[in-house]
Amino acid sequence: MQVSLPLPLYKKLTVTFRVEPGCLGPDGVEHIEGFCKFAKQQVATLHSDFVRWRIVPRYDKSLAETEYKTNNKRLDHLKAMQYLGVFGQELDEFEEHFQDELARLIDLYLGR
Repeated sequence: MQVSLPLPLYKKLTVTFRVEPGCLGPDGVEHIEGFCKFAKQQVATLHSDFVRWRIVPRYDKSLAETEYKTNNKRLDHLKAMQYLGVFGQELDEFEEHFQDELARLIDLYLGR
């Protein structure tokens, strides 16, 4: 399948990642909003040809930590794997890379 990059916004994979305030320490709830804005700016260029990032606080633990959508339709794990496969990406590696980047950004944000 031939794919022309960058994709229009509605065809991009929207990755919503919900960050728990506790990741920022005991007073994380005071910093989570600022951190999410900071992190979104930092990862905006990561796979930007086909991914749109949403990094938001995870106040509601009943919501999944990571959610995938395209064209406003939620993708299950299998569909997300297939979508990323078109771009030569494996979902597990994609998620692992993002988790590593997020840990780096937490350290950077907290000045460690």
